[in-house]
Amino acid sequence: MLAVDLGTVRIGLAGSDKSGTLASPLAVLERSGDEAEDHRTIVAAAREREATLIVVGLPLTLQGKIGPAARSVLAEVAELAKVAHVDNIPVETWDERFTTVIAERGLRETKVKKLKKTKVDAAAATVILQSWLEAHA
Repeated sequence: MLAVDLGTVRIGLAGSDKSGTLASPLAVLERSGDEAEDHRTIVAAAREREATLIVVGLPLTLQGKIGPAARSVLAEVAELAKVAHVDNIPVETWDERFTTVIAERGLRETKVKKLKKTKVDAAAATVILQSWLEAHA
């Protein structure tokens, strides 16, 4: 699996091991300014990892509802799914509430000296994917 944390400036990526048990941070992509190019890059990363699914974090409100941020992500996911469909890679969303907070806490616990946004973005994608993997075990 490949997890994606879509941000306005950066995109965090995480991948699972072959058994689908453990998620690990992979990379952080800087937004290119061309959403279609970003989607091609995400799908290329999925192809490279031989991913069978792309899981995109969905920023629901604290009440679990779809707000403006989630609507924006859903629109982008629809476009990403069109690109991924060519490679027969399905795309689905997964609740990402609190993933950045959990990722930052985890990085602090590992004594990361400086919390670089890029590390947080990849860690947030990892939290999204690990949550998805555990829910589908």
